[in-house]
Formats: sequence, structure tokens, C-alpha cells
Amino acid sequence: MKEIVKVQGMSCNHCVNSIEGSVGNLTGVSAVMVNLGSGEVSVEFDNEKITLEQIKETIEEQGYDIV
Repeated sequence: MKEIVKVQGMSCNHCVNSIEGSVGNLTGVSAVMVNLGSGEVSVEFDNEKITLEQIKETIEEQGYDIV
């Protein structure tokens, strides 16, 4: 499954690394890509192993807001 999540508060490469690292390490996530310009995080995951809500919570735990 692939989802796009709109995220506020990302402004630099540290933000990209923080989100890609934390979400990318979650069990069931196969790919994550942050687009600073659009404020979007693209996530590919196995919805039998992890939910979109769990992914969003992980992003919020890094200090960012889900739109």
C-alpha cells in the first residue's frame, strides 16, 4: 500500500533524515520519501504489519504536525 501524508514543520535535510530514518525503521515499511518542497511524505507499507495511523504517530513523535 502507498500513501501520501501531508506534514508541516519540515524545513531542512535534518527533517528529511529524521522522518525517513524513524519511519523507514518501522516493521512493515518498505519505502519512505520526504519531499520538502511539497511538504509530503510518501510511504509504502504492508498494511497487515503496520497501520497508517502508526506511521503518522511516528512522524508526530519526531516533532512534526500531520495536516
